[in-house]
Amino acid sequence: EPAGMDYFCEQVQQKDVGRRMQVGQELLEYLGDPARSADLEQDQQCLDKVIDELTAWVNSSNFKVALLGLDVLGAFVDRLSGRFKPYIGTVLLPLIDRMGDAKDQVREQAQNLILKMMCEAAPPMYIWERLAVGFKHKNHRSREGVCLCLVATLNFYSAQPLILSKLVPHLCIAFGDSNSQVRDAAILAIVEVYRHVGEKVRIDLKKRGIPPGR
Repeated sequence: EPAGMDYFCEQVQQKDVGRRMQVGQELLEYLGDPARSADLEQDQQCLDKVIDELTAWVNSSNFKVALLGLDVLGAFVDRLSGRFKPYIGTVLLPLIDRMGDAKDQVREQAQNLILKMMCEAAPPMYIWERLAVGFKHKNHRSREGVCLCLVATLNFYSAQPLILSKLVPHLCIAFGDSNSQVRDAAILAIVEVYRHVGEKVRIDLKKRGIPPGR
């Protein structure tokens, strides 16, 4: 009998790296075949458990497990689309952590999953309201990653679906960050905002006491 959600509910809890790699591949095949994964949403508790466990995979110190977790969560977003929305809050926090990862590939894939959720699971601003906590993250790479994610969001969706007045204050704080990479990324993001909304942002910055020279 082919593996179903009951099987995956049990197997994703494995801690062994080799076993996780195998189960992750099986899950990707299962999700990629709608006929095989007809029972995907039959048991809500089981689905919740699988997504919770995969979130722990994303947090793994083994980058291969983390990447596979990101892959499989992406496949869940593809399959569930808007029905993935309840999980966004749970999934975002490890994604913010991973945007600060030492490995480029992990950082990139974490950002791609965030953009995918904006595209398929919930409106961009819904996600940004939950993502904005990342501007205060303890890891400077994550703070930089959130600024760069805003640049990517603007490139992808333009300014239309965003309430930029809620995000610009965070960038203003990041201008004074103790880390130069974060400061540079914040400037990059504000330049992108300016490209989309023009003079309004300059007036806004003036109001916030940013020196004209800056």
